[in-house]
Amino acid sequence: QVRVAESGGGLVQAGGSLRLSCAASGRTFSSYAMAWYRQRPGQEREMVAAISSAGRNPWYVEDVKGRFTISRDNSKNAMFLEMNELKLEDTAVYYCNARFTTLDWGQGTQVTVSS
Repeated sequence: QVRVAESGGGLVQAGGSLRLSCAASGRTFSSYAMAWYRQRPGQEREMVAAISSAGRNPWYVEDVKGRFTISRDNSKNAMFLEMNELKLEDTAVYYCNARFTTLDWGQGTQVTVSS
């Protein structure tokens, strides 16, 4: 079973950047298509970016296209989310998990964008 742990969140001003990391344990990480999810205050968790098991075919929700970049390094059991031009509405707890199945959820990492 793959377990995940997110890091890299923080407080940033609008227009700033952050890079989130997802560290995975388990030998089968490279077999999973993975995704980043976020949960805004008072809202349901939503997928914001996804990537194939081989690191191809990135997908983004419309409102992060052109601002967020998802990537992964299977040799390090890691996945990343580069977030640029951050907006107030990007404030959320960000999680990594599999795209087409559900692994145990990590603690998430808080991203807070201030004006």
